[in-house]
Amino acid sequence: MPADEVLTMGRIGVDLYPQQIGVSLREVSTFAKFLGGSATNVAVAAARYGRRSAVITRTGDDPFGEFLHDALRGFGVDDRFVTPVASLPTPVTFCEIFPPDDFPLYFYRFPKAPDLEIRPSELDYDAIRDADIFWVTGTGLSQEPSRTATLTALKHRDKSGITVFDLDYRPMFWQSRQEARHWYQQALRYATVAVGNVDEADTAVGVRKPDEAAAALHEAGIDLAVIKQGPAGVLATTKNETTEVPPVPVEVVNGLGAGDAFGGALCHGLLAGWELEATMRFANAAGAIVASRLSCADAMPTETEVREKLGEATHA
Repeated sequence: MPADEVLTMGRIGVDLYPQQIGVSLREVSTFAKFLGGSATNVAVAAARYGRRSAVITRTGDDPFGEFLHDALRGFGVDDRFVTPVASLPTPVTFCEIFPPDDFPLYFYRFPKAPDLEIRPSELDYDAIRDADIFWVTGTGLSQEPSRTATLTALKHRDKSGITVFDLDYRPMFWQSRQEARHWYQQALRYATVAVGNVDEADTAVGVRKPDEAAAALHEAGIDLAVIKQGPAGVLATTKNETTEVPPVPVEVVNGLGAGDAFGGALCHGLLAGWELEATMRFANAAGAIVASRLSCADAMPTETEVREKLGEATHA
């Protein structure tokens, strides 16, 4: 079996999205069910560009877990590293949709999410070392044994290939930002790329100003720092190059999943060897497309769709 081009590790679950927009969950009457979870969505997004992708995660041993396996296979994502935890239910996540910029999330990951039960002894270290891109998330550091498994995987890979740390800071999963920062700094030692918004960069390096945060990430050993700035666009820096690209304007339906679409597109651009600015513009357009759609994984675009959106933006 050829090595994975994109191998992600982290969160998975079932997204239950309301079919009524602009009202609270108290008033919603119907929901649609989707594959969800940041690391999993990135693997799906990469697969949409024809990349060989797989995800390391765990589900409950229940019908929702079976649904997630079906969905992964349907998207062309290898599920051989997705295993059940008999004692825990598959997580579900609800959201409320108040366009253009308010999308509250309600995570039901109790008593604990199976994806935080990833254990070092169960990892395929050859697959982790051989993948062209290995992608981990901050949420995976929030609890044991996932924390040790994530750090062990990073240490084993030891910066071979492209190793992406998605800063992915979710305050509800941590006791404090300071606790998260401690573990983020451990992970940064072994990553070559860091991706996050301004708040997530603050969690990682204690700096909120984008250019200073990027510099701090480079000091921590990162080769490529990507700071998402919302309406101000995206700043991407290497030790020799800086580019800043504006967002692609769209009518936002659901902003959730746009960051994961950006991540999958980033992987595609890095694997293709595109120039930094071209990669950022492509990733921005991919994120914009998903923001204009209701779902996350199901909304991930093809390269043709992204190219069309870039063309529209150029001629707007």
